[in-house]
Amino acid sequence: MLVQPLRSVDPRQIPSVTGAPEHKVAVLLNANARKVDARVVKSLSHVVPEQDLFLSRSELDCRRIVQTVLERNYPVVFTGGGDGTFQGFVNEVFRQLEPRGRFSGKRAPRFGVLKLGTGNGLATFINAGNGSDGILQDVVRARAGEVPGHRRMDLLMVDGQRAPFAGLGVDGKLLNDYIWVKSNLGRGFFKKVLSGPGGYFSAVAFKTVPHYLTNSTWVECEIINGKGGEAYRVGPDGNPVGAPIAPGATLFKGELMMAAAATMPFYGYGFRMFPFAGERRGMMQLRLGQLQATSILANLPKLWTGRWFPEGIQDFYASEVTIRFARPMPFQVGGDAAGYREEVKLSVAPESVELLDFHGAVN
Repeated sequence: MLVQPLRSVDPRQIPSVTGAPEHKVAVLLNANARKVDARVVKSLSHVVPEQDLFLSRSELDCRRIVQTVLERNYPVVFTGGGDGTFQGFVNEVFRQLEPRGRFSGKRAPRFGVLKLGTGNGLATFINAGNGSDGILQDVVRARAGEVPGHRRMDLLMVDGQRAPFAGLGVDGKLLNDYIWVKSNLGRGFFKKVLSGPGGYFSAVAFKTVPHYLTNSTWVECEIINGKGGEAYRVGPDGNPVGAPIAPGATLFKGELMMAAAATMPFYGYGFRMFPFAGERRGMMQLRLGQLQATSILANLPKLWTGRWFPEGIQDFYASEVTIRFARPMPFQVGGDAAGYREEVKLSVAPESVELLDFHGAVN
C-alpha cells in the first residue's frame, strides 16, 4: 500500500516513544492529496510500523483498507489528505458496519485528522499539529496514549453520505471560485500564494463578490423543519430565542443568498463559518444569509472569526431540514463542489464519530 519514498529524515528529530506502552494506531493517507508526498510517507514510516501505514489511490483501495482496519480492530485511525479524505473513509467505515454487513455489531474506531489537506477544517477543529513535526507529534502521542482528550461529533446526512458541512448558494459559489482561482491563476510564481488562505481571500475579493455586485444575489427559498424534532432560532450568544419551531413547520420563507449547515464550526483555513455548530448534540447549525456583497467584503475579518452577527444572518438549531430554492444554486458538500441543486434534504446522521482532540476537550 506504500509508495517508495524519495528521501529520509533524521530519526533523531522524531520524538521517542521508547519505554512507553504502544497503542495500536492506523494511519490512512490519500495518495491523491497534494500534501501527501513521498517525504511525508517516509517521515511517518519512522513512527508507524509498515503494516499500520496505508496509502489509498482509489475507491477500491479505500474499501480494502477499511476492511483491513476493521478486521484488525484498530481503536484509533488517523486520516491524512483533508476534510474530503476523512469524509470518504468515514462513509466507507459506516457502510461496512451496516447491520447486514460483515462487520455488523462492531464499533467505529476513534479518528484523528492529520493536517495534510487544503483547508483542514476538521484538523483545526481538533487542534491538530502544524507542519511535518506537528503531524509526527500527533501520531507519536496517539501511539503512546498521550492524547489529552477527545470529542464526539455529529455528522450531516446529505444524499445518503455523511459530511461535516454542506450548503447551497454563496458558499458553494465561493468553493467553485476557489477551485477556479487555483486552476487558472495559481501557477508558477502565484502557486504558493493562491493555494492557501490567499486563494480563498482572492476568490472572495476578486471573483465571488464582483459576481454578486453585478448579478442577483437573493433567490426565493423555503425551508421546512423535518419530522425529527423541534428547531430553534439562535441568538448571537448561541442560545435559543423565541418559540420552538414544530416538526413539519416552515422554518423560513423568503429570499436568500445562502443556506448552509454544519456540525462543526470551521470551513477551510480557520474560517469559523458556524460558531455554534457542535454545541447541541443531535443538532446541526443552520445558517441563512441575506447580505449584500459589499457588506460581506467590509466585514470579512469578523465573519472569518465567527464574530459578525448582522440582521442579515439567521442561525438555527435543527435535526432535519428540507431546503428548496426557486432556481438551481451552487451546491457544496464537505468542501467539495457538487454542482447545482434546487432542493436538498439535510439531517443529522444517526451515528456520531469520536475524534482525538490535542488540546484536551472531552465531550
